[in-house]
Amino acid sequence: MDHNTYRYLIMTTDPVHIGTGGMRLGRVDNTIVREPGTNLPKIPGTALHGAIRAYAARRYGKPQCAGQGSKEGRKHCGRPTCPICYTFGSIQGEAGSFSGVVSITDARILLFPVYSMVGPVWVTSTTALSDAGICPNASVAPDKAKWGGELPTDYPINLGWLMIERDGNLPDLNWPEGISDQIRNRIVLVSPKLFSQIVNSNLEVRTSVAINPETGAAEEGALFTYEAIPRATILWFDVIVDDFRGNFPSKELWTKDYEKIKGLTLPEKFQEDETNIERVLRQLGYIGNRPKKPEKEDEESKKKYEDLKKNYWEKVKSGLNALRNVMENGIDWTCPIDIINLGLQWTEHLGIGGMGTRGFGRIKKVCEPWEVR
Repeated sequence: MDHNTYRYLIMTTDPVHIGTGGMRLGRVDNTIVREPGTNLPKIPGTALHGAIRAYAARRYGKPQCAGQGSKEGRKHCGRPTCPICYTFGSIQGEAGSFSGVVSITDARILLFPVYSMVGPVWVTSTTALSDAGICPNASVAPDKAKWGGELPTDYPINLGWLMIERDGNLPDLNWPEGISDQIRNRIVLVSPKLFSQIVNSNLEVRTSVAINPETGAAEEGALFTYEAIPRATILWFDVIVDDFRGNFPSKELWTKDYEKIKGLTLPEKFQEDETNIERVLRQLGYIGNRPKKPEKEDEESKKKYEDLKKNYWEKVKSGLNALRNVMENGIDWTCPIDIINLGLQWTEHLGIGGMGTRGFGRIKKVCEPWEVR
């Protein structure tokens, strides 16, 4: 089938810190990722991909299908019936390694909140609007700005530290539903040159320090600063779906297997004969193969076999509970983009990026994605 591109708008509900790694000399110790050409902050597609996959896997009760899955004991199930592995790919799974069918681009800033003397405004640029497909032909003088809506038009406006003169009314912008009137009526359009300066001058910068558990005071030499994309920033990114396999495991397919075991009761302990429940759980990637009887009859081999049976049976029980939760609690999916949406829903609560214990990282979908032709 042909590939499809879906465009998403997201808003940061907390500051978001995706670091470059390590400490650096400069205004802050821990800087965030930026685009080399424009110096604008961004959320890398890899950060979105990793978080969305991890949360989608948790929603299915299949934590082994999150992350890279290359470590022993945490391998992807790799089953063709697994929506997670089918969508994102598998490393060292049961069916070997294979690529996923989705690609997630970097999230780029579209509307950036800035304080002004007339209250908060959201700044954008002609390039940002064009790249996001909102208004390809917008223009503005290099050192001026356009605005309208609720903002006063009879005197210049300050954008943080920068006082800027007006260059006429804001053009009609083709915003999708989901952008609130509070934001629509307070948009300021500037040139790409000014946009980068305004954004980088108004990033959130915080200071943290480690606490000595014995004294309760700040740890010596542990002070550090870090920057973040501020709350209420709106960004956009694309998800490209190239389902070259054309055999996505929808809920309809899972339902056929689930009906086989829906009314069955799982034995309390491991049985010598495999149950139908185990067969279905293995088919859907919740469990692996049964432990094999040892060739030797010594006590050490017997004990190891008993431990393997116990651990295996715990996985069977947890897998059955996870499967029932998925099938009976309103989760639905028909195509790979549904898996993206399932994972993205949890970013509103669990966030992405670093500094999560400091209240950073939550984002939410602003509106339903639309297909880009």
